[in-house]
Amino acid sequence: MRLARQLTVLVALATAALVVLLALRPLSTARAFAIWTVLVAALALAVLVRLSRRSGGPQHARRFESALSARPEEASQPVELLRMERELVLGIADADHARRRLLPLLRAAAAARLASHHGIELEHRRDAAQELLGEEAWELLRPDRPAPADRHALGVPRERLVAVIERLESL
Repeated sequence: MRLARQLTVLVALATAALVVLLALRPLSTARAFAIWTVLVAALALAVLVRLSRRSGGPQHARRFESALSARPEEASQPVELLRMERELVLGIADADHARRRLLPLLRAAAAARLASHHGIELEHRRDAAQELLGEEAWELLRPDRPAPADRHALGVPRERLVAVIERLESL
């Protein structure tokens, strides 16, 4: 109620200022009414802001912030990890996907591992790479691996992929 009284007093003062402007005629009537309209709107807006601050107050802000912080954050996986997981699942399910996408990724990982830890380039020193990788991993990762007979067949078995990845990690 107090704010309504304050707004009434301020509008009355603005109206008195309008009457003075119209009586003295330093401005046109249209301009004086435009100034009065803007002044009354600004006063009303100031009163509304004050009213919203009182009613919402710090208690309301604390409740809002606590509601936001109470949510447990979901453990999001990095995009690259999700992409690799998808490649592994699709490579297990489809032979063509394994040949076109999964095995080149594994081959690149093997080449990087061999080059950084043993100074061997997979493409140029195939005998040394084969010896370090082992027969099972070499069969999957060799650069001249033939395409599968049935490209819609199952891809690389999960157990075999696990063994190859463990072998790569042990290099």
